Amino acid sequence: MEKPLERCKLGKSLSFTDSRYGCAPEARSIKEHIERGVVIIDKPAGPTSHEVVAWVKEILKINKAAHTGTLDPKVTGVLPVLLGTATKLATTFVSDKEYVCVMKLHREVAEDRLRKISKDFEGRIYQRPPLKSAVKRRVRRRTVHYIEIKEIEGKEVLMKVGCEAGTYIRMLCHHIGLALGVGAHMSQLRRTKSFPFDEVNLTRLQDLKDAYIFFEEGDECLLRELIMPMEYALGHLPCIIVKDSAVDAICHGADLNAPGISRIEEGINIDNRVILYTLKGEAVSIGKAKKSSEEMLGAEKGMCVKTEKVFMKPGIYMKGWRSKTNKEVNISRGG
Repeated sequence: MEKPLERCKLGKSLSFTDSRYGCAPEARSIKEHIERGVVIIDKPAGPTSHEVVAWVKEILKINKAAHTGTLDPKVTGVLPVLLGTATKLATTFVSDKEYVCVMKLHREVAEDRLRKISKDFEGRIYQRPPLKSAVKRRVRRRTVHYIEIKEIEGKEVLMKVGCEAGTYIRMLCHHIGLALGVGAHMSQLRRTKSFPFDEVNLTRLQDLKDAYIFFEEGDECLLRELIMPMEYALGHLPCIIVKDSAVDAICHGADLNAPGISRIEEGINIDNRVILYTLKGEAVSIGKAKKSSEEMLGAEKGMCVKTEKVFMKPGIYMKGWRSKTNKEVNISRGG
Protein backbone atom coordinates (compact mmCIF):
# COMPACT_ATOMS: atom_id res chain seq x y z
CA MET A 1 0.00 0.00 0.00
CA GLU A 2 1.35 3.43 -0.97
CA LYS A 3 1.80 5.53 2.15
CA PRO A 4 0.21 9.00 2.57
CA LEU A 5 3.59 10.77 2.47
CA GLU A 6 4.30 9.13 -0.91
CA ARG A 7 0.85 10.03 -2.26
CA CYS A 8 0.99 13.68 -1.22
CA LYS A 9 3.32 15.01 -3.91
CA LEU A 10 2.44 18.70 -3.52
CA GLY A 11 4.74 20.13 -0.84
CA LYS A 12 3.28 23.26 0.73
CA SER A 13 5.60 23.73 3.71
CA LEU A 14 8.87 22.10 4.73
CA SER A 15 7.95 20.29 7.95
CA PHE A 16 9.60 17.92 10.40
CA THR A 17 7.99 15.58 12.91
CA ASP A 18 8.99 15.23 16.55
CA SER A 19 9.72 11.61 17.51
CA ARG A 20 8.43 12.28 21.04
CA TYR A 21 4.85 12.44 19.80
CA GLY A 22 2.83 9.69 18.11
CA CYS A 23 4.34 6.91 16.02
CA ALA A 24 3.99 5.23 12.63
CA PRO A 25 0.97 2.88 12.47
CA GLU A 26 3.24 -0.16 12.09
CA ALA A 27 5.20 0.82 15.23
CA ARG A 28 2.25 0.94 17.63
CA SER A 29 2.23 -1.28 20.69
CA ILE A 30 0.21 -4.46 20.23
CA LYS A 31 -2.53 -3.04 22.47
CA GLU A 32 -2.81 0.10 20.32
CA HIS A 33 -2.54 -2.03 17.17
CA ILE A 34 -5.66 -3.94 18.21
CA GLU A 35 -7.54 -0.86 19.44
CA ARG A 36 -6.90 0.96 16.13
CA GLY A 37 -7.21 -2.05 13.84
CA VAL A 38 -9.37 -3.79 11.26
CA VAL A 39 -9.69 -7.54 10.71
CA ILE A 40 -11.37 -8.99 7.61
CA ILE A 41 -13.26 -12.08 8.77
CA ASP A 42 -14.17 -14.90 6.39
CA LYS A 43 -17.70 -15.27 7.71
CA PRO A 44 -18.93 -18.87 7.79
CA ALA A 45 -22.52 -19.88 7.06
CA GLY A 46 -24.74 -20.04 10.12
CA PRO A 47 -23.98 -17.15 12.50
CA THR A 48 -25.23 -13.61 11.95
CA SER A 49 -22.81 -10.71 11.44
CA HIS A 50 -23.59 -9.52 14.99
CA GLU A 51 -22.67 -12.93 16.39
CA VAL A 52 -19.36 -12.90 14.52
CA VAL A 53 -18.53 -9.45 15.92
CA ALA A 54 -19.37 -10.68 19.44
CA TRP A 55 -16.98 -13.62 18.99
CA VAL A 56 -14.22 -11.29 17.73
CA LYS A 57 -14.65 -9.10 20.83
CA GLU A 58 -14.48 -12.18 23.04
CA ILE A 59 -11.39 -13.56 21.29
CA LEU A 60 -9.49 -10.26 21.44
CA LYS A 61 -10.86 -9.29 24.87
CA ILE A 62 -11.97 -5.83 23.72
CA ASN A 63 -15.08 -3.82 24.55
CA LYS A 64 -15.85 -2.24 21.20
CA ALA A 65 -16.10 -3.63 17.67
CA ALA A 66 -18.43 -3.18 14.71
CA HIS A 67 -18.99 -4.63 11.24
CA THR A 68 -19.54 -2.90 7.91
CA GLY A 69 -22.48 -4.35 6.02
CA THR A 70 -24.74 -7.00 7.50
CA LEU A 71 -24.61 -10.51 6.05
CA ASP A 72 -27.50 -12.96 6.17
CA PRO A 73 -26.71 -16.06 8.33
CA LYS A 74 -26.64 -18.22 5.18
CA VAL A 75 -24.20 -15.90 3.38
CA THR A 76 -20.44 -16.42 3.64
CA GLY A 77 -17.47 -14.22 2.79
CA VAL A 78 -15.95 -10.82 3.43
CA LEU A 79 -17.03 -9.27 6.74
CA PRO A 80 -14.84 -6.31 7.79
CA VAL A 81 -14.75 -5.94 11.59
CA LEU A 82 -13.60 -2.59 12.97
CA LEU A 83 -11.91 -2.70 16.37
CA GLY A 84 -11.90 -0.07 19.13
CA THR A 85 -11.29 3.43 17.75
CA ALA A 86 -11.56 2.07 14.21
CA THR A 87 -15.34 1.73 14.66
CA LYS A 88 -15.43 5.44 13.75
CA LEU A 89 -14.52 4.43 10.19
CA ALA A 90 -17.88 2.73 9.60
CA THR A 91 -19.36 5.60 7.57
CA THR A 92 -16.23 6.33 5.50
CA PHE A 93 -16.43 3.43 3.07
CA VAL A 94 -17.97 3.51 -0.38
CA SER A 95 -21.11 1.39 -0.32
CA ASP A 96 -20.29 -1.04 -3.16
CA LYS A 97 -20.35 -4.82 -2.78
CA GLU A 98 -19.49 -7.81 -4.93
CA TYR A 99 -21.02 -11.27 -4.66
CA VAL A 100 -20.62 -14.67 -6.25
CA CYS A 101 -23.89 -16.55 -6.27
CA VAL A 102 -25.52 -19.70 -7.58
CA MET A 103 -28.92 -19.01 -9.13
CA LYS A 104 -31.08 -22.07 -9.65
CA LEU A 105 -33.52 -21.83 -12.54
CA HIS A 106 -36.77 -23.77 -12.22
CA ARG A 107 -36.46 -24.84 -15.88
CA GLU A 108 -33.54 -24.78 -18.27
CA VAL A 109 -33.30 -21.90 -20.75
CA ALA A 110 -31.10 -21.12 -23.73
CA GLU A 111 -27.74 -19.62 -22.72
CA ASP A 112 -27.94 -16.64 -25.08
CA ARG A 113 -31.38 -15.70 -23.72
CA LEU A 114 -30.16 -16.05 -20.12
CA ARG A 115 -27.20 -13.74 -20.78
CA LYS A 116 -29.36 -11.18 -22.59
CA ILE A 117 -32.05 -11.04 -19.88
CA SER A 118 -29.41 -10.83 -17.11
CA LYS A 119 -27.87 -7.77 -18.79
CA ASP A 120 -31.27 -6.05 -18.62
CA PHE A 121 -30.88 -5.99 -14.82
CA GLU A 122 -27.68 -3.93 -14.90
CA GLY A 123 -28.11 -0.28 -13.97
CA ARG A 124 -30.94 1.14 -11.85
CA ILE A 125 -33.36 -1.45 -10.50
CA TYR A 126 -36.27 -1.37 -8.03
CA GLN A 127 -36.61 -3.85 -5.17
CA ARG A 128 -38.83 -4.45 -2.18
CA PRO A 129 -36.94 -6.07 0.76
CA PRO A 130 -38.02 -9.69 1.43
CA LEU A 131 -40.42 -10.56 4.25
CA LYS A 132 -37.64 -11.63 6.63
CA SER A 133 -35.53 -8.50 6.17
CA ALA A 134 -34.70 -6.19 9.09
CA VAL A 135 -35.69 -3.02 7.22
CA LYS A 136 -39.04 -1.49 6.29
CA ARG A 137 -40.58 -3.20 3.26
CA ARG A 138 -40.86 -0.33 0.85
CA VAL A 139 -39.71 -0.17 -2.75
CA ARG A 140 -36.11 1.01 -2.99
CA ARG A 141 -33.95 1.96 -5.96
CA ARG A 142 -30.51 0.37 -6.20
CA THR A 143 -27.73 0.20 -8.80
CA VAL A 144 -26.34 -3.04 -10.20
CA HIS A 145 -22.93 -2.28 -11.73
CA TYR A 146 -22.42 -5.61 -13.51
CA ILE A 147 -23.68 -9.18 -13.78
CA GLU A 148 -21.16 -11.68 -15.12
CA ILE A 149 -22.38 -15.17 -15.98
CA LYS A 150 -19.42 -17.43 -15.16
CA GLU A 151 -20.76 -20.96 -15.63
CA ILE A 152 -24.02 -22.66 -16.57
CA GLU A 153 -24.68 -26.28 -15.71
CA GLY A 154 -28.22 -27.37 -16.38
CA LYS A 155 -30.49 -25.26 -14.19
CA GLU A 156 -27.63 -23.89 -12.06
CA VAL A 157 -26.02 -20.58 -12.97
CA LEU A 158 -22.83 -19.29 -11.34
CA MET A 159 -22.62 -15.50 -11.59
CA LYS A 160 -20.71 -12.56 -10.17
CA VAL A 161 -22.65 -9.42 -9.23
CA GLY A 162 -21.24 -5.98 -8.42
CA CYS A 163 -23.82 -3.71 -6.83
CA GLU A 164 -24.68 -0.89 -4.47
CA ALA A 165 -25.03 -1.74 -0.78
CA GLY A 166 -28.55 -2.75 0.14
CA THR A 167 -29.15 -4.72 -3.06
CA TYR A 168 -30.87 -8.03 -2.33
CA ILE A 169 -29.28 -10.74 -4.49
CA ARG A 170 -32.03 -13.16 -3.49
CA MET A 171 -34.63 -10.77 -4.97
CA LEU A 172 -32.42 -10.17 -8.02
CA CYS A 173 -32.37 -13.91 -8.78
CA HIS A 174 -36.14 -14.09 -8.27
CA HIS A 175 -36.77 -11.21 -10.68
CA ILE A 176 -34.42 -12.60 -13.34
CA GLY A 177 -36.37 -15.86 -13.12
CA LEU A 178 -39.64 -13.98 -13.60
CA ALA A 179 -38.24 -12.12 -16.62
CA LEU A 180 -37.13 -15.43 -18.13
CA GLY A 181 -40.59 -16.86 -17.55
CA VAL A 182 -39.27 -19.98 -15.79
CA GLY A 183 -38.79 -18.82 -12.20
CA ALA A 184 -35.53 -18.89 -10.22
CA HIS A 185 -34.14 -18.66 -6.71
CA MET A 186 -30.77 -18.07 -5.09
CA SER A 187 -29.24 -21.28 -3.70
CA GLN A 188 -25.79 -20.07 -2.57
CA LEU A 189 -24.21 -16.66 -1.95
CA ARG A 190 -20.75 -15.44 -0.98
CA ARG A 191 -19.61 -11.83 -0.61
CA THR A 192 -16.22 -11.33 -2.27
CA LYS A 193 -15.88 -7.56 -1.84
CA SER A 194 -17.11 -4.93 0.57
CA PHE A 195 -15.29 -1.90 -0.79
CA PRO A 196 -12.44 -1.25 -0.11
CA PHE A 197 -12.02 -4.75 1.33
CA ASP A 198 -11.73 -8.00 -0.63
CA GLU A 199 -10.73 -11.64 -0.10
CA VAL A 200 -6.96 -10.99 -0.17
CA ASN A 201 -6.59 -10.60 3.62
CA LEU A 202 -9.37 -12.88 4.87
CA THR A 203 -9.04 -14.32 8.38
CA ARG A 204 -10.93 -17.29 9.80
CA LEU A 205 -12.21 -16.99 13.35
CA GLN A 206 -10.19 -19.99 14.48
CA ASP A 207 -7.00 -18.45 13.05
CA LEU A 208 -7.69 -15.24 14.96
CA LYS A 209 -8.17 -17.29 18.13
CA ASP A 210 -4.89 -19.15 17.55
CA ALA A 211 -3.05 -15.87 16.94
CA TYR A 212 -4.34 -14.44 20.21
CA ILE A 213 -3.23 -17.55 22.10
CA PHE A 214 0.26 -17.17 20.60
CA PHE A 215 0.19 -13.50 21.69
CA GLU A 216 -0.69 -14.49 25.25
CA GLU A 217 2.29 -16.83 25.17
CA GLY A 218 4.59 -13.99 24.11
CA ASP A 219 4.52 -14.07 20.29
CA GLU A 220 2.52 -11.17 18.78
CA CYS A 221 3.74 -11.56 15.16
CA LEU A 222 0.76 -13.55 13.85
CA LEU A 223 -1.77 -11.24 15.49
CA ARG A 224 -0.07 -8.25 13.84
CA GLU A 225 -0.34 -10.00 10.47
CA LEU A 226 -4.05 -10.73 10.78
CA ILE A 227 -5.07 -7.29 12.09
CA MET A 228 -4.27 -4.35 9.83
CA PRO A 229 -3.85 -0.75 11.06
CA MET A 230 -6.97 1.32 10.44
CA GLU A 231 -4.94 3.49 8.04
CA TYR A 232 -4.74 0.57 5.59
CA ALA A 233 -8.52 0.76 5.20
CA LEU A 234 -8.46 4.43 4.17
CA GLY A 235 -6.14 4.30 1.17
CA HIS A 236 -9.02 4.79 -1.31
CA LEU A 237 -9.66 8.35 -0.05
CA PRO A 238 -7.57 11.41 -1.00
CA CYS A 239 -5.33 12.75 1.73
CA ILE A 240 -3.50 15.72 3.23
CA ILE A 241 -0.48 15.68 5.57
CA VAL A 242 -0.73 18.14 8.47
CA LYS A 243 2.01 19.63 10.63
CA ASP A 244 2.65 18.29 14.14
CA SER A 245 1.56 21.66 15.54
CA ALA A 246 -1.89 21.31 13.96
CA VAL A 247 -2.68 17.76 15.05
CA ASP A 248 -3.96 18.33 18.59
CA ALA A 249 -6.24 21.16 17.52
CA ILE A 250 -7.85 18.89 14.92
CA CYS A 251 -8.20 16.18 17.59
CA HIS A 252 -10.27 18.71 19.57
CA GLY A 253 -12.55 19.20 16.54
CA ALA A 254 -10.88 22.21 14.89
CA ASP A 255 -11.03 22.61 11.11
CA LEU A 256 -7.82 22.60 9.06
CA ASN A 257 -6.64 26.02 7.91
CA ALA A 258 -3.94 26.66 5.33
CA PRO A 259 -1.02 27.26 7.77
CA GLY A 260 -1.45 23.76 9.23
CA ILE A 261 -0.83 21.94 5.93
CA SER A 262 2.46 20.26 5.10
CA ARG A 263 1.72 18.23 1.94
CA ILE A 264 -1.29 17.67 -0.35
CA GLU A 265 -2.37 14.90 -2.70
CA GLU A 266 -3.07 16.02 -6.26
CA GLY A 267 -6.61 15.92 -7.65
CA ILE A 268 -8.61 16.99 -4.59
CA ASN A 269 -11.74 18.92 -5.54
CA ILE A 270 -14.10 21.05 -3.45
CA ASP A 271 -16.47 18.91 -1.32
CA ASN A 272 -14.33 15.76 -1.69
CA ARG A 273 -14.00 13.79 1.56
CA VAL A 274 -10.34 13.72 2.57
CA ILE A 275 -8.30 12.01 5.28
CA LEU A 276 -5.87 14.09 7.34
CA TYR A 277 -2.66 12.30 8.32
CA THR A 278 0.30 13.16 10.52
CA LEU A 279 3.79 13.25 9.06
CA LYS A 280 4.23 9.76 10.56
CA GLY A 281 1.24 8.42 8.61
CA GLU A 282 -1.34 8.30 11.43
CA ALA A 283 -4.97 9.00 10.50
CA VAL A 284 -6.16 12.08 12.42
CA SER A 285 -9.60 12.82 10.99
CA ILE A 286 -11.87 12.87 7.97
CA GLY A 287 -13.37 16.05 6.59
CA LYS A 288 -14.77 17.83 3.55
CA ALA A 289 -12.42 19.81 1.30
CA LYS A 290 -13.33 23.50 0.98
CA LYS A 291 -10.61 24.20 -1.59
CA SER A 292 -9.05 22.22 -4.43
CA SER A 293 -5.49 20.87 -4.18
CA GLU A 294 -4.16 23.81 -6.19
CA GLU A 295 -6.06 26.36 -4.11
CA MET A 296 -4.78 24.83 -0.87
CA LEU A 297 -1.23 24.90 -2.21
CA GLY A 298 -1.41 28.64 -2.88
CA ALA A 299 -3.46 29.65 0.18
CA GLU A 300 -1.80 31.52 3.05
CA LYS A 301 -4.88 31.55 5.28
CA GLY A 302 -8.47 30.38 5.45
CA MET A 303 -10.23 27.06 6.00
CA CYS A 304 -9.17 24.23 3.69
CA VAL A 305 -10.91 21.21 5.28
CA LYS A 306 -14.07 21.17 7.38
CA THR A 307 -13.64 18.47 10.06
CA GLU A 308 -16.41 15.84 10.14
CA LYS A 309 -15.06 13.05 12.35
CA VAL A 310 -11.92 12.70 14.47
CA PHE A 311 -10.06 9.37 14.74
CA MET A 312 -7.15 10.31 17.01
CA LYS A 313 -7.48 11.03 20.72
CA PRO A 314 -6.40 14.50 21.97
CA GLY A 315 -3.13 14.71 23.88
CA ILE A 316 -1.03 12.43 21.68
CA TYR A 317 0.66 15.44 20.06
CA MET A 318 1.82 18.64 21.73
CA LYS A 319 -0.76 21.33 22.31
CA GLY A 320 -0.52 24.20 19.85
CA TRP A 321 -3.13 26.29 21.63
CA ARG A 322 -3.15 29.53 23.58
CA SER A 323 -5.92 31.13 25.58
CA LYS A 324 -7.36 34.44 24.39
CA THR A 325 -10.49 36.06 25.83
CA ASN A 326 -11.68 32.66 27.10
CA LYS A 327 -11.41 31.16 23.59
CA GLU A 328 -8.96 28.46 22.54
CA VAL A 329 -7.04 29.39 19.41
CA ASN A 330 -4.77 27.14 17.38
CA ILE A 331 -1.62 29.12 16.54
CA SER A 332 -0.73 26.75 13.67
CA ARG A 333 -4.06 27.50 11.99
CA GLY A 334 -3.49 31.22 11.97
CA GLY A 335 -6.42 31.44 14.40
